[in-house]
Amino acid sequence: MNTLSIRNLHASIGDKPILRGLNLEIPQGEVHAIMGKNGSGKSTLAKVMAGHPDYTVTEGDVLLNGQSIFGMEPDERARLGLFLAFQYPMEIPGVTIANFIRAALQARLPEGDELEATEYYAQLYKKMDELGMPRSFTSRSVNEGFSGGEKKRCEILQMAMLQPCYAVLDETDSGLDIDALKIVSSGVNALRGPEVGMLVITHYQRLLNYIVPDKVHVMTEGQIVLSGGKELALKLEAEGYDWVTAL
Repeated sequence: MNTLSIRNLHASIGDKPILRGLNLEIPQGEVHAIMGKNGSGKSTLAKVMAGHPDYTVTEGDVLLNGQSIFGMEPDERARLGLFLAFQYPMEIPGVTIANFIRAALQARLPEGDELEATEYYAQLYKKMDELGMPRSFTSRSVNEGFSGGEKKRCEILQMAMLQPCYAVLDETDSGLDIDALKIVSSGVNALRGPEVGMLVITHYQRLLNYIVPDKVHVMTEGQIVLSGGKELALKLEAEGYDWVTAL
């Protein structure tokens, strides 16, 4: 079975340890959610997997379908099939959405091959329609002047076009009103299937009303301390996290 395997992962920023022996298996075709208090290491996990330079891996490994991603540059990890939707997407002035996604797709093709423009735009417009994004967005600079909801929809559009094997959604619900949350969740759900595994990182159960996970994991002090079904998220919403740390 193809899986994203996180094995005994330890990571730090400077001299401060954050991840302390984290273990997790996410098979393709499943959606897993990680919940936890602020400071538990959720976003650190996402950044370490993506190859953020501020974090140092001191022990353990992350395997994508059996292949270690450590030692790879972030773009190599992406080409292997890993996608990260950022909690706070960056603005890229002067680079249009259409050109940005086209360059990302072109980078995945064998040297000498060219992306066919007509097919590319047909697929791009189809995905934009599904996400409720006006087609005029294709000529706007990436995330420049976008609302929170528009930025998150742009992230999901990129995921829809790149079709990764594994997608990590780092607090995609952050800053979204209920209408934007529904649209973004609908876009994520449209991408669910046997060829993609998803890791959804969130503070709140409300996102999981729309993106229903196969499994829920609770993270405390850089470790997964409890796992269960979607009912675990409801219990956390009702009772908080103190009972978990007391286990």
